[in-house]
Order: sequence, then structure tokens, then C-alpha cells
Amino acid sequence: MSDTTQDITAQDITAQDMTAQQAGAASGAPDTTPAKPKKKDDGFFLFLIKLVAVVLIFRSFIFAPFSIPSESMLPALENGDYLLAAKWPYGYSKYSLPFDAPLIPGRILSGLPEHGDVVIFKHPVDGSDYIKRAIGLPGDTIEMRNGELFINDAAVKKERIADFAIPVSPNTSCAWGAAIEMQPDGSRECVYARFRETLPSGRTYNVLDFGPTPQDNFGPIVVPDGHIFVMGDNRDNSQDSRFPATPGGGVGMVAEEDLVGRATVIMWSTDGGAEWIKPWTWFTAARWGRIGSSL
Repeated sequence: MSDTTQDITAQDITAQDMTAQQAGAASGAPDTTPAKPKKKDDGFFLFLIKLVAVVLIFRSFIFAPFSIPSESMLPALENGDYLLAAKWPYGYSKYSLPFDAPLIPGRILSGLPEHGDVVIFKHPVDGSDYIKRAIGLPGDTIEMRNGELFINDAAVKKERIADFAIPVSPNTSCAWGAAIEMQPDGSRECVYARFRETLPSGRTYNVLDFGPTPQDNFGPIVVPDGHIFVMGDNRDNSQDSRFPATPGGGVGMVAEEDLVGRATVIMWSTDGGAEWIKPWTWFTAARWGRIGSSL
């Protein structure tokens, strides 16, 4: 009798609840039944979209990574360096965007480099990324006399300092102007004659000089409006504004519109000796002393 009574009572209560709900609906009273939370299936994808947007904005307008594939900027930059370039100093163009997307007409917020800036730009012929030092600005007269740089007919101070030595590695081979020295541990180093140049502004940087070469004499030439004259710090091993623009070769005068950014800091450097299947080489190949160096 007890079980039967409980069943009847439960049915009566359920029937009363349904009658009350129907009466409430008929009278226009609000339904107070808690709503089930909606499942946010698109939450993760929305997060990814936002993340990609932030990365693209950062890379396009603030900083972008670049790698150094050659030795034309020794001793400041070595093959295997990875650096960050500031995107805002020289303004923005399609070259500021991924894949050079033509979404920015011309160049906006444009500005010229300062003498001595290390600039990244697009090669005027093949469109690849190049990095050199800005030596001449519009209106400047640039000349090389027996390996000595002149800006507006004034000699840039050049003084001999301690030799530059760099270990031989998969990313470093000794050029024709280097002396090869054996180390006690059996390794080899490339040793170059190093000089310090001081611009009229007082800014200094170091260059390498292998000895007499044809490009030691150049000009005089006046930098035209809207262009800059660039040179590699490795003076005898750099295809720069002293050479006509050719695919994979000289760059001629670099147009302001081809500027991409200003090199600022080295964030990673490797001698090229790392192997993916040997994780410990990821650390032994790193040039730890270069990481964080400003330019």
C-alpha cells in the first residue's frame, strides 16, 4: 500500500505543476525556469583569430624578425644572427605587411634613416630582404678614396683597432682577406683587420678592411632625393650601393619606399652546428654572448 500511495502522490504533484505552468503561460506571467547555458563551440577558434590578428599587427607595425644569411655586415652582424627590426622609424608601406600585401598605398608616416643606422630594405630588382648601413642621405656627396670614406668632401675618421676574430663554423668560412689561426683546442679562427669609423655626428661603428680592392675607389656621387646610399661593414665583401642593382648582387641607390625597418637587437645567434636529432647541439651551437646585443 505504501509504494502505491507514493506513486499516486508523485503523479498528482506532477500534474499540479504542469497545470500551474499552463496557467502561468495563459496569464502571461514570465517563465522562471532556468535556461540551460549555451555551449560556446566557437570559443577556441575566436581565440585563434584574435591571436593571429595580434601577431600580424605586432609584426607589421612594431617589430619583425629577420635573419642574417651572409657575412657582408661583419663584424657587427654574423651569419646565423636573428634580430628584431623596428618597423615604425621609416614609416609603413606594403613591405611592412606579410607577403608584401598591397593594402597600404604608397608610404605613410615616412621618415629617413640617420647616418649610421643599420637598415633593412627590399632589393630593388629581386625584392629580397637586404641589410646594410646607411651612409649617405639625399643631397650627400659620397666618395671612397683608397679605402677611406668621404661624406660631403670630409673624411670620416678611421682608426685601426684590435683584430676581429671569429671561429670557423658551418656558418663562418674565412674570406680571402682573413688570416687563419689554430687554437689550442684544435679549432680554427678567421682573423681580420678591424677599424673604427666615426661619423661627423659622433656615431661610431667597426668595419673590416682586407686591403686594396677596386671598390676602395668610388665616386664622388650625389645621393638623389628619395634615396639613401648604403654600405656593408665588411667593406671588401659587400655588394652595396657602390655596385649597380642586379639580381642577387649590388643594390645601387636604395629608394626610400623600399625601406622595411631599422635593426635594433640580436635575439638569437647560432654558428650553424645544431642538428635536430641531437638536442644538446641546440645549446652548444648558440653564440650566447651575442644574444641581446643592440645595433
